[in-house]
Amino acid sequence: MGCVLIALGLFLLPYIDTNFAESESRDIKRLFTYICIIGFSLTTFFALFLFTKITQPMQQLIQAANAIRKGNYGTRLSLVTSDEIGELANTFNHMAAQLEDNIRNLNHEKEHLASVLRSMTDAVVTFDGEGKVILTNPPGEKIMQAWYDLDWERMDEGQESEQSDKTLRDVPEPLLPLFRMVMEQGGDQNSNVHVQQGVWSVQMAPLYADSVIRGAVAVLRDVTEEVRLEKMRRDFVANVSHEIRTPLSMMQGYSEALLDGMATSPEESEELIQVIHDESLRMGRLVKDLLDLARMEAGHTDMVMKEVDLGELLERVYRKFSVRSKEQGIQLHFEFEQPTIELQQADEDRLEQVFTNLLDNAFRHTPTGKNVMISVERVTYLRAPFVRVSVKDQGVGIPSSDLPFIFERFYKADKARVRGESVGTGLGLAIVKNIVDAHQGMITVNSVLGEGTEFILQFPLDSSK
Repeated sequence: MGCVLIALGLFLLPYIDTNFAESESRDIKRLFTYICIIGFSLTTFFALFLFTKITQPMQQLIQAANAIRKGNYGTRLSLVTSDEIGELANTFNHMAAQLEDNIRNLNHEKEHLASVLRSMTDAVVTFDGEGKVILTNPPGEKIMQAWYDLDWERMDEGQESEQSDKTLRDVPEPLLPLFRMVMEQGGDQNSNVHVQQGVWSVQMAPLYADSVIRGAVAVLRDVTEEVRLEKMRRDFVANVSHEIRTPLSMMQGYSEALLDGMATSPEESEELIQVIHDESLRMGRLVKDLLDLARMEAGHTDMVMKEVDLGELLERVYRKFSVRSKEQGIQLHFEFEQPTIELQQADEDRLEQVFTNLLDNAFRHTPTGKNVMISVERVTYLRAPFVRVSVKDQGVGIPSSDLPFIFERFYKADKARVRGESVGTGLGLAIVKNIVDAHQGMITVNSVLGEGTEFILQFPLDSSK
């Protein structure tokens, strides 16, 4: 506006009378000055108006964009105009809302994935291309830390280790071969890894980025128990086959001898028949023990629980073995100082089977002239009353390496250490352990090779007695 007025004044200036111009020059100059001032003021006003209308909303837009860049995804613009600035503000608000929804969905998906990983009982570990651990769930973190500790122990002992130049967050040594196969060959790889006494099933798959392997993810499962049970199953089949094959072979051989007429006298025929009869009884005992043990392990043991006088029971077992002790030249001792000890809930026949098996083992492993002792006493364990029964012999003992396995099925001591020709089936102590467990009792064993073995049984007593 000011510029227009100035131009108009300059256009009309030649038409003004000279005399008038000379006389009124000061007034015109003054008018011109006023017009310039007014024009400058109007220009400044319009500049401030444009700054408020355009520049200030742009500053708000820049501040909102910086807020979103810093993670404040709830930032919105409150500009309400119908021009291009208003349209830009609406577009920005819509973009911010979409971005906030996407970030929220990503966080929900991340939390969901983290919850799934945390709830998994299997260990999950993710490695990058250099073998660094980048993600684990709690079971995976626990396993990795345990394996790293083993690597450090080997390095502390001066042993060679492929991890010697690595940090604690690299691929542990048990997984190195599988990791290298995945990185070099691609595709899923699986293997069973043995670490100390444990066995782990490891499934490892590559992680791709634009068709390039950038790492690997491993899923580890503890299969120690499954491997142990599978080994027990194979051993059980082999042991049963071996135990049954021996009497069957003898029965078949002696029956063929009878059919071929090799017995030339009634005495020889009777001897062959007696052998066949003894072996059939041996097979019967084996089958009965197997059935009893299977029922016990399945929890289907039929026990008649009632009050049992333990002293009277042990006295009866002692008298039963007294005759055998005299025949074999073994001293059998029975120490029972309490007037009476009663078990409130016990199966008398099963307990007699327990003590009979233990004493039978003691007699078979104890040489002539040595002692076998039975002792009974009250003890307190964890402030609860128990009765402690000890069956101790002075036999050849059990090697310390065999002690952890003596209650397993078909465990047998070295047959060369057994007195006489009678050899058990290896099921007696397994049956004993199941019967004791069924009575909420405990059984332990102490043995020194060449000095003897002691089986210690503890049964709970009624605290009111």
